[in-house]
Amino acid sequence: MNKLLVFVLFSIVLLLCHVPAVSAQNNKYGIHVATVDDLDLQKADELVNSNGGSWGYITVVIQENDRDLNKWQGVFEKLREKRLIPIVRLATKPAGSNWERPDSTDVQDWVQFLNKLKWVVKDRYIILFNEPNHATEWGGSVDSKSFAEINEAFARGLKDANGDFYIMLGGMDASAPSALPRYQDAGIYLRQVVEIIGVEDFNKYFDGLSSHSYPNPAFRGSPLGTGKGSVRTYEWELSLLNELGVKELPVFITETGWDGDALSREEVAENFRIAYQTLWLPDNRVKAVTPFILNYQVEPFLKFSWVKPGGSEVFPEYELVKNLPKEAGRPAIRQSGSFTYDLPREIVAESTYHFELKLQNTGQAIWSVEDDYQIKLTGIPETRYLTSPLGHVKPSQTRTIDIYITTLDEIGPTELKFYLYRGEEAVLASQPWKITVVPLPALDVQASLFPKFTTTDDGFELQLFDEYDELVYKNAGIRLERGIATIDKVENIALGKKYRAVLLKDHYLPRQTHITFTKGTNTIIFESMLPFDFNSDGKLGWEDISGMFSDAGNLRRLFP
Repeated sequence: MNKLLVFVLFSIVLLLCHVPAVSAQNNKYGIHVATVDDLDLQKADELVNSNGGSWGYITVVIQENDRDLNKWQGVFEKLREKRLIPIVRLATKPAGSNWERPDSTDVQDWVQFLNKLKWVVKDRYIILFNEPNHATEWGGSVDSKSFAEINEAFARGLKDANGDFYIMLGGMDASAPSALPRYQDAGIYLRQVVEIIGVEDFNKYFDGLSSHSYPNPAFRGSPLGTGKGSVRTYEWELSLLNELGVKELPVFITETGWDGDALSREEVAENFRIAYQTLWLPDNRVKAVTPFILNYQVEPFLKFSWVKPGGSEVFPEYELVKNLPKEAGRPAIRQSGSFTYDLPREIVAESTYHFELKLQNTGQAIWSVEDDYQIKLTGIPETRYLTSPLGHVKPSQTRTIDIYITTLDEIGPTELKFYLYRGEEAVLASQPWKITVVPLPALDVQASLFPKFTTTDDGFELQLFDEYDELVYKNAGIRLERGIATIDKVENIALGKKYRAVLLKDHYLPRQTHITFTKGTNTIIFESMLPFDFNSDGKLGWEDISGMFSDAGNLRRLFP
């Protein structure tokens, strides 16, 4: 009597998190967008990920009256597919000619919304509002105290919810005059904000500098300009913050650009080339540059738009930046998932197996061969296993992976382990699959040919099919002696697994049954085979009935 074998169900979720806040290999190119429709996202991708680039940046704005989780998750999934890293600037909503001033009571609504999103990469870049040293951007009057307090409340709430939030103050207008209550000098304003928050808390809750490094005066300054109000405004900001005791912050130039009405577009394009190649790209402090703005079809920002009126053609600066060489970025990404499989603990030597396992993606990456992901096994040489193509496994998806394994004649215990690799880095691992390779089992086949009770004859064929209905064993040279044939070695079967067994012989209808193999000698008993398949098509039909009487040999099989 066959024993019930034990199968092991392995299911493991291994979270391997990258430590760096910003990837060492970085594509600094980016763009600021006003809308997140498919056309602008496609243009952004073609701009910042061109010419060898990937994982460029895109600055987007989310207003408090646009916190639609389905919409923004859909946007994030498109950014994931296009390898674009979002920098999200939070905004309230317009109130007349001003933007409403946020309130500390808004924090939890924002935190809940932002924390429910499945982000594209590990770092969740957040900019808290915009140019608060302008009265129109802060409820109608400049107020560094309320800005500092609200920014600290937002930063604290976001960090408490998830440490991956990467927080930046809203970028300052470095060219604003000191003219309260309408304007405040950026240096005075920043100094007040840091003093109100406190240096220790500022260093704790704020991770980067969002800089509006515009080439002033009048957005037509030199790309080689220095200091406050230039394309190097961020250097002045870093110096001031350092003087106040703030740690050196990575720089994200989220707004910059030249006036395309005051200068020719060819001049604008050349200015960008000089700024990128001589300043922003060589400066390791600069992590991203997202000029303002990709596509803005009306005033007051049409002069900054990189897309021409009408929305189809682009200005020279777009083509120039598109053609500049770029890095293939490799941002830090949260990797998590599971291998789930039901595999035997004993398999036999000198055999080939097909198993299935489930691979579930619960992280941020899209697992694909194009991104250098692959399944590997340890505990067995690479020449003795094969996996099916990985395809594209997106976050929240599960993929069935086919594994083919070959055993040799080594007998004894062994341990295999499944891995998901990205390049040379293991990002997911299973628990060990502990198996024992045992000698090939034997099989006694018992059968008879109707109307005989015992049969001595040859020409029998045995076939075994696995759980996937794949033919794993075939023996066409079987002879029965007094109703029994012994097969000394049966390959390609796993002990404890059920197989469908089929017995064939010319002119007889096939017989089938099931068998679960154990160690040693196994026995399989087929019902008596009926001699009604006269045309040898494996089934009983009208042709068989007519053939019964047309051939004397057929009658002799029926009535020996």
